[in-house]
Formats: sequence, C-alpha cells, structure tokens
Amino acid sequence: MSSETASEFHKMREPRVEKVVVHMGVGQGGRELADGEEILAEVAGQQPVRTQAQATVGEFEIREGDPIGAKVTLRDEDAETFLETAIELTDVSRSQFDDTGNFSFGVEEHTDFPSQEYDPTTGIYGLDVTVNLVRPGYRVSKRDKASRQIPSSHRLDVDDAVAFVEKRFDVEVNE
Repeated sequence: MSSETASEFHKMREPRVEKVVVHMGVGQGGRELADGEEILAEVAGQQPVRTQAQATVGEFEIREGDPIGAKVTLRDEDAETFLETAIELTDVSRSQFDDTGNFSFGVEEHTDFPSQEYDPTTGIYGLDVTVNLVRPGYRVSKRDKASRQIPSSHRLDVDDAVAFVEKRFDVEVNE
C-alpha cells in the first residue's frame, strides 16, 4: 500500500466514484431485450440506453447494428447509492481492479436486488457493473483546452482504490 492509508487521504487525493455503468447483455432484440431494459430501469432507477453489435458474428447470428443489450450510466449520489446495494451482492477481489483503480464485477441474478422478485414469464438476467474511480483534478487530462498529463504520483493505483472501496463501502476485498 502507498504511504497513505485510506483514512488519512489529503482532500485532493481522496478517491471518489466518477461513474458506475450497469450493463446487461441479452444477445438479441425483441421481448428479451425489452424485459432486460425494464429490469435495468427498476434496478438502477434510470432509463437505459440500448447497445448495438459493433460487428457481425455469424456463429451467433448477430449482425452489425443489431440491438443486443442495454446500459445505464449513473453518476454522483445515484452511483454511490446503487453501488452500496450492488457491491453487497458479490465478492470483490483484487484481480477485478485495473492499473488505474477502476473495477468491474457481475451480479448473476437480478433477483438478488431487494426490489426484484422472480417472475417465471420474465426469467433471470445478470448484470455487469463497472466502477470508474478518480481523484480530484483528473479532468485536467480530459479537457479540450490546456489538457495536461496527470503526474504518476497523483494517479490512482490498485492499493489506494482497494483501500477506498473497503473503507467507503464497508466490504472486504479478497486477495
């Protein structure tokens, strides 16, 4: 772990959740995708956007441009609230974090969420959750005018991200 622990971050080094992307890949359009979008809207509390196939895959009978899934991007309090609920439903391990502190995990069944019940006509859908963590000042590298690189000492690393997640969401990140 770096020289700082999660409880003593300077306010400009304190990580925060930039966004949470909740994705549901159904694989085809039609009734299944409509059901998936409905579930995603209920679970995330926001209207989903359809995702389309980027390429044609003959083995799966998918053509480029076909609707195959749905996603929701949550920010600010919505992201934190959703993450508090979703992170409890799974075990997070250190291997799920990338070099810049972002992490992803899956929820196998939408019925695991407290607001959802099993409906035999709908079936069971899984969700992919991707969490983007940043430190204050990250926008300097993304803005159009006068963009600059973030110094390596200010970039979020795996150790700081794990410490933040364990402290903020009161979960244990497994090795």
